[in-house]
Amino acid sequence: MAEQPLDLLLVEDDEAFRTTAARWMTKTGHHVEQAANGQEALLQFERKRFDVAIVDMNMPGITGLELLQRLKEREIESEILILTGQATVENAVAAMKLGACDYLTKPFALAELERRARMAAQRGQLIKENRQLRELVQRQRTKTEIIGQSAPMLDVFHLIDRVAATDKTVLIHGESGTGKELVARSIQENSIRANQPFVTINCAALPELLVESELFGHEKGAFTGAANRKPGLFEIADGGTLFIDEFGELPLTLQPKLLRVLEDGSLRHVGSHQECRVNVRVIAATNRDLQKEVREGRFREDLYYRVNVISIDLPPLRARGADKDLLIDFCLGTKWELEPEARTALQNYSWPGNVRQLINALDRAMILADDGTITLDDLPREIAQAGSVTVPGLPSVDDLQTDLSAVERAHIVAVLKKEKGNKARAARALGIHRRKLYRLIERFQIETDGAT
Repeated sequence: MAEQPLDLLLVEDDEAFRTTAARWMTKTGHHVEQAANGQEALLQFERKRFDVAIVDMNMPGITGLELLQRLKEREIESEILILTGQATVENAVAAMKLGACDYLTKPFALAELERRARMAAQRGQLIKENRQLRELVQRQRTKTEIIGQSAPMLDVFHLIDRVAATDKTVLIHGESGTGKELVARSIQENSIRANQPFVTINCAALPELLVESELFGHEKGAFTGAANRKPGLFEIADGGTLFIDEFGELPLTLQPKLLRVLEDGSLRHVGSHQECRVNVRVIAATNRDLQKEVREGRFREDLYYRVNVISIDLPPLRARGADKDLLIDFCLGTKWELEPEARTALQNYSWPGNVRQLINALDRAMILADDGTITLDDLPREIAQAGSVTVPGLPSVDDLQTDLSAVERAHIVAVLKKEKGNKARAARALGIHRRKLYRLIERFQIETDGAT
């Protein structure tokens, strides 16, 4: 594999040497900018980020060491290769303390200069990858399998396979709780970027200024509270994938900045004029109708078409048929039993919160259930009420349930009176756990005297 060209800055006051070295580096395939002194170099650094800066130690005005000091103060990142005609241990130590990664003593072969520049760039890449790894460890979430065999989900799986093979921007649309992030992760895991960073942001969870800072990074002092320079998520995800959830919530003022990153990879930190480039695949997700948002002026048309290169529509849980049972059994595992009435309620419920709501309901039920068996009483009231069905020609389950409930309520009231309101003794007499009795008292709205 051919080695990648480097973005180099050559800072040297000797014009003849600077021109010769720049010509050599250009012929070997690198992109070279020149600066005749330290002041010009600072202007170049403000405009662009370089892989390696080759800096002469002894220059009039701002010396090489002074330039290093100013770069450090401004938190400008670049690997620095120092050139000197008067090499001393003191100079080398001083340069290293200020951030230089290597130094060369004049005279030297230009081939050696190119070799050292590549070594410096490799060092910088390792530092960047280590920083990405640390950030990812902090942000890493547990991987969850996508469950489904219904026709709508099989269509989704087919699209994931087709989309993952490309490197295009993807827009995932679906109601809240349908699993849009899981689809994004699946695309990443099956793509050429599988071993690269996967970074997420939820635009609805942050105020506008923080969304901009999180995405693009900021400089020290860029706004109140910006105590240090911070890389943005685009930089952290460089080489990998950035998942932007609640994409429709992206502030209108930030949309041109995002459009530019999508078009050519260019971005600037908040509070900076320095431009850098990233190579990131963007996967966006929304529960909004973005075409309607465009018509009503809340979303840029050019950004919508730039993001909507490939789209995936996630079905709501109510449209996934037998997938409900698959999801229920997956969440409960082999250690939990589910009474038929409870399963019927879970199947009949409309699930406006989709898979997320189902998981939360089952988590709640497992906390409340006794002896590893989930009953109708362990489910939230609005879900439990969905367990009733009507058979033509027969009394409705609602009517039967009302009669049975009246008998059950009367029996509980009688036992509580017999035990003088003592719930512990009443539960033993009824043959149920005390927590179950508490839920029945709440369900039937039985007044008690507060005894336990």
